[in-house]
Amino acid sequence: MSNAWLTMSMADLGRGIAKGEIDPVDLTRTYLDAIKAHPFGDRIYARLTEERALSEARAASERARIGQRLGLLDGVPISWKDLFDTAGTATEAGSALLKDRVPDQDAEVLRNATAAGMICLGKTHMSELAFSGLGLNPITATSPCVNDHDAVSGGSSSGAATSVAFGLAPCGIGSDTGGSVRIPSAWNDLVGLKTTSGRVSLKGVVPLVDSFDTVGPLCRTVEDAALMLATLEGGAPADLRGASLKGTRLLVLENGFEGCRDEPLAGFDSALGRIMDGGATVKRLHLPIVDEALAMSGVLFTTEAYATWRAEIDAQPELMFDEIRERFMAGASFSGIDFVAAWQRLDEIRAEFLSEIAGYDAVVLPTSAIMPPNVDRLMSDHDYYVEENLWALRNTRIGNLLGLCGLSLPTGLPSTGIMLLGAPMGEERLLRLGAACEAVLS
Repeated sequence: MSNAWLTMSMADLGRGIAKGEIDPVDLTRTYLDAIKAHPFGDRIYARLTEERALSEARAASERARIGQRLGLLDGVPISWKDLFDTAGTATEAGSALLKDRVPDQDAEVLRNATAAGMICLGKTHMSELAFSGLGLNPITATSPCVNDHDAVSGGSSSGAATSVAFGLAPCGIGSDTGGSVRIPSAWNDLVGLKTTSGRVSLKGVVPLVDSFDTVGPLCRTVEDAALMLATLEGGAPADLRGASLKGTRLLVLENGFEGCRDEPLAGFDSALGRIMDGGATVKRLHLPIVDEALAMSGVLFTTEAYATWRAEIDAQPELMFDEIRERFMAGASFSGIDFVAAWQRLDEIRAEFLSEIAGYDAVVLPTSAIMPPNVDRLMSDHDYYVEENLWALRNTRIGNLLGLCGLSLPTGLPSTGIMLLGAPMGEERLLRLGAACEAVLS
């Protein structure tokens, strides 16, 4: 069964452990061996935590033997994006600026997962300092898209996504500041949950833009996303039983269709049709306040990002990938007045938007307007890199700017996703809706 384990959901692996059909040590060794043997293993994992993983697996195996499992995910392995602090293991956030940075304690979310009996396989590659939606990183490694090995896998949680898509982890934990969980999930045919800002702890997470940074899972099923959210915050999972689309009201946000290319549009239309056949009703609307919010992305994201990393960047700018460094330094062009005014207006827009969508169960749009771009062209064409990065992030940033939770689901057309956006702190409701959608999309 060991080969089958590499494609199973976390929940099914947990159920197998509970039945005595899967031993956590055998399961962990299967994943570690698969990572080390895989031709893309080094482009997906920055480093393995093999000794820790096997020690945790042995403890989980003993708990299972004596009937004292800590929960459904006790003994299930996962991967961690290389911006989650891991005690005694380098955490470098994909940047030479942080080379050999070794924290002395785990991030709070990693501690919570460990306390639930989950097994840390290792740290996955990512966009440098998490500041790109593409996943291109010539400084460390670029993880390939599962559907096109010459293309990027999406960022910034590139390795988190590909660890799951290539069967090298049942779940990857990533972060999402402007789309970094949802874009790689869509491009690698996974489920990706963007949590509401402030819901899941950022303690021990290398920051990008603290005002927008969030933590979330990239996994195979909505059930896994619900279980993982509960594990990350030490709570109870959403009850997905009986989830149905009947009577559901969805708002198709037409702001997300400008420049949308044929494949993402086809994937979205196909998925939306099946969701409507399942009982959901749909209204389409363009909201000018969304365009206004998107226009403030530069001042809001880059100003805070550069303020956070200015000292390190200015000290050794030559260590950075040019495209990432330039994006950070663009934050220097905005004044404090610009930044404060933008936040004041964004708070007003958030209230107006929530009023507009109050009668709907979720807002829906394509996760990304584009398909995964080619690595070589991104490296050789500056204008192409800038344009593709902006288009990749355009739709997902809506959720971050407006303070929403979000869920990306695969549509069945490779590397396309449909995104559901819900009210702040409404993850449980969104996950129930996601489970109902998943049932008609799979």
